[in-house]
Amino acid sequence: MNFAAYFNFSEAALWIAISAVLFWRWFRSPKNQRPFSLSLPLAFFAFGISDLIEIRSGAWWTPWWLLLLKTLCVIVFLHQALQHQRRQKRKP
Repeated sequence: MNFAAYFNFSEAALWIAISAVLFWRWFRSPKNQRPFSLSLPLAFFAFGISDLIEIRSGAWWTPWWLLLLKTLCVIVFLHQALQHQRRQKRKP
């Protein structure tokens, strides 16, 4: 494996670990007080898997569906960040 493959593998491990921590936090929170949607840990998990696929494909933009998957994950990240920011503004 070359440096890029090792780097992508490390990134994948990081995103999947973040996903596990977020899922655990989501699962342990009371249903009416969950700090974020379940889509956030799922998006981090999918982003990690996309990095593993990237090792085989050699690029983040090919095949086309890999780019689509990464784009959807980033959209979820941005949406959740905006939701968090709105909740913080509402707090007294």
